[in-house]
Amino acid sequence: MQAEARDAVVYPTSDGRPMAENTLQYQWITTLKGNLDASLPDFVAGDLLWYPVEGQPSIRRAPDVLVAFGRPKGHRGSYLQWQEDGVAPQVVIEILSPGNTAQEMSDKHTFYQTYGVQEYLILDPEAGTFQVALRRHGPNAPLLLQRPSEVYESARLGLRFRVDPTDVGPQLRVNWLDGEPLPTFEQLHQDRQQQRDRAEAEARRAEAEARRANSEARRAALATRRAQDEARRAARLAEKLRSLGIDPDDS
Repeated sequence: MQAEARDAVVYPTSDGRPMAENTLQYQWITTLKGNLDASLPDFVAGDLLWYPVEGQPSIRRAPDVLVAFGRPKGHRGSYLQWQEDGVAPQVVIEILSPGNTAQEMSDKHTFYQTYGVQEYLILDPEAGTFQVALRRHGPNAPLLLQRPSEVYESARLGLRFRVDPTDVGPQLRVNWLDGEPLPTFEQLHQDRQQQRDRAEAEARRAEAEARRANSEARRAALATRRAQDEARRAARLAEKLRSLGIDPDDS
């Protein structure tokens, strides 16, 4: 009966809320999720409901981005922690939007602290700022907000977060630790188009070079045939002269 009761519990795969409230937030979510998923061998998800407690479907959150190190990649309807060897996502990222309230963000922090998150990043691309909360002293230590900083390097993610001052205000940047920026899908498309354009230009140059080489070969063949014709005519003339008793080689 107990097993049947557990089987009867429904864990919805959607909370009915949109993934993002605006295009800027959506771009940050998809860019971070896509790049991390491509670079890490572990499970990375965006806006996926995470259920940490079996039998308690009301206890859930859908981080904008979550990373569960040690868990295999693959499609999931939700992250059921007890089916993931009890592994909680170690890193979560939230992208702030105008609709986020202070109470909502406080509730999220409490949830992530309670259920095992080790590194929590809060990014505000509109304001050009970020916050970081870490467990500094073991997995059961508090998840504490760190002092504001203009640069933060995440060894787990291989990312560097920084705030750059500009004429229009602070701008939030995210790079790989080697300094390379995270490409957006638009940039990847532009890079692919540039590569395609370069490949097509190279193909055109190679085709033109092949045509020039063929033309040179035809000219060389024609010159050879002309030289051969001249040699045959000279030989016939020499033979005719000899038949007349004239030595063509007699100077």
